[in-house]
Amino acid sequence: MLDNMLFKQLMKHSFTIPVEVTYPNGKTEKYGNGAPQVKIKVNEKIPVKDLLRNASITLGEAYMDKKIEVSGSLQVLINSAYESANSFLNNNKFKRFLPKQSHSEESSKNDVQSHYDLGNDFYKLWLDKTMTYSCAYFEKPDDSLEEAQMNKVHHILKKLDPKPGSSLLDIGCGWGTLMLTAAREYNMNVVGITLSEEQYNAVKQRIKDEGLEDQAEVLLEDYRELDHLPFDYITSVGMFEHVGEENLGEYFNTISRYLKSNGVALIHGITRQQGGAYNGWINKYIFPGGYVPGLNENLTHIIESGMQVADIEMLRRHYQRTLEMWTDNFHKVLPEVRKMHDERFIRMWDLYLQACAASFESGNIDVIQYLISKGPSARTLPMTRDYMYKD
Repeated sequence: MLDNMLFKQLMKHSFTIPVEVTYPNGKTEKYGNGAPQVKIKVNEKIPVKDLLRNASITLGEAYMDKKIEVSGSLQVLINSAYESANSFLNNNKFKRFLPKQSHSEESSKNDVQSHYDLGNDFYKLWLDKTMTYSCAYFEKPDDSLEEAQMNKVHHILKKLDPKPGSSLLDIGCGWGTLMLTAAREYNMNVVGITLSEEQYNAVKQRIKDEGLEDQAEVLLEDYRELDHLPFDYITSVGMFEHVGEENLGEYFNTISRYLKSNGVALIHGITRQQGGAYNGWINKYIFPGGYVPGLNENLTHIIESGMQVADIEMLRRHYQRTLEMWTDNFHKVLPEVRKMHDERFIRMWDLYLQACAASFESGNIDVIQYLISKGPSARTLPMTRDYMYKD
């Protein structure tokens, strides 16, 4: 009885939109004014002690196991919960972070492979043709996902103001679109590194298919173990979220060590303006070992590593739109996904995409590009930002 009362109080104060909740006993309650925008059906009792222990894991697993069903947009519902000051997502009584994560080289490899080695065929179903699994950049309202991903690649490379024949290291190269674009269109000599065997094999084949063996190389190894000469430029997209809170300093120190004097790096990643945080459910099911660092945290590490900030750009709304497009794509290919994975996986992945979109929409997380240089800020770059936007 007490659990039921507490759970109802939790629901009552957790949303900024009108919501209808049907409880396991069949009774329905409406919260908020107006017609419900989302309906929640609770099929089994959710112990409040589990919510207090870790609300994100408890509710995420309940959704995956159909203990909770949602009619309407998950993104709208979760965004509403983030916007409610009294929500379990914002109330300190319900916030619980995971213990400190392990980020040894072996655990980092296992973490990356558990996510990215789901298989290239799976990602091909709902990513665009560039196979880019990070925030796109929408220059025009009607940009397709593929156009926006290529916009992002060029936006990053233009920020570096790269010189033909210069060297580029791409840390966490994904399926290789950025590094191979740099080689093919900017005449750079590139090295990409990844811990994903699926990505490594795909990039290696692309290098061969595009005849870029003299300009491009991909390595399957930890970013901390690279044995190469310093580089003129470094890019790293969607990488530092995986290194762990305790290794952020080492990550930026490594970038500084790999950069030539006055070299320039563009680091693009998910950042919280409110300070760093873990998410229990994301850590357990999507990105083991993941940690979203705070803005101040990253800036401190950049400065302490002997580098300086030349430019910062927030792309939060771009990632919201990217995730919304991925969600639409994922829904369109569900018959194909069902041939690969069961319904629990599908509900998990759908929740992941929509919850992330809601988190960006609400400002709970951001994605930021840090343009940094080894030495005085932007010593080798043009005086104004105009160069970033020229063809």
